[in-house]
Amino acid sequence: MSETILKVEGMTCNHCKMRAEKALQGVSGVEGVKVDLTAKEAVVTGNAERAELVKAVVDAGYSVVE
Repeated sequence: MSETILKVEGMTCNHCKMRAEKALQGVSGVEGVKVDLTAKEAVVTGNAERAELVKAVVDAGYSVVE
């Protein structure tokens, strides 16, 4: 199991945090998600591809800073 850290931009409230978490949890291979609104960071555990995680965040309406 690996850990992927994404810098997520565009989240402004707790609803945004929950929306990003839900989007990431829907990606195949994800075992755990923790989104920190203050740090603008998502920590994802599991075997999901980074590109799929980024796509899920973008599809939810946010952006990922590489």
